[in-house]
Amino acid sequence: MTESANRFGIIRTPFARAVMEAVRVLVLGAIAWLVGLPLPSAVQAADVHPRLGVPITAETAARADPTVFADGRGLPPGRGNASEGQAVYGQRCASCHGPEGRGGHSGRLTRARSPLSSPPSPSASASAGRPADRTIAAFWPYATTLFDYIRRAMPNDRPGSLGDSEVYALTAYLLALDGIVAPEAEMSAASLPAVRMPNRDGFLRMDRPEPPRAR
Repeated sequence: MTESANRFGIIRTPFARAVMEAVRVLVLGAIAWLVGLPLPSAVQAADVHPRLGVPITAETAARADPTVFADGRGLPPGRGNASEGQAVYGQRCASCHGPEGRGGHSGRLTRARSPLSSPPSPSASASAGRPADRTIAAFWPYATTLFDYIRRAMPNDRPGSLGDSEVYALTAYLLALDGIVAPEAEMSAASLPAVRMPNRDGFLRMDRPEPPRAR
């Protein structure tokens, strides 16, 4: 970072100079407003921005907000199948989630032991009963949400490091493990929104006004 010294010998960086200029402009403007005078021309013409960074392009902005919606809007180009996803899973996911999405120290992904549709019997002992597993097939209502989450947050040690085709392949593999799609099915922006998840209708839509907020 370039530094310079003023006449008093005080070292200032470009950022510090920009901050001082912004403060000067604000002070002059405040004084002019208080005494009812028109703003000085120096204040009107001054650039109060710190002049840091570069202008962002639409493409860069799109990459910074890679939201995928339930209906498939926002899905990127690419494609992948379960066979390809199995290889990626073994390299990037199995160490946390275990083989085939279960048995690891992180959350169970496949083959729910206690699905939401089959709660423990009331006669079962407390030790035998367990809360329902929120696995992909038992809980998630949309396959597109699975893609969005994997691309955004996984793997845990390097979130966002997977390519789009790798995410499609992982999504296909995890869905195929629970029989939601065929093992040879290829997932893409065209096919993924058409996948019907078992728990699609397991959520209730609640349209109600929000209560007034206390002030």
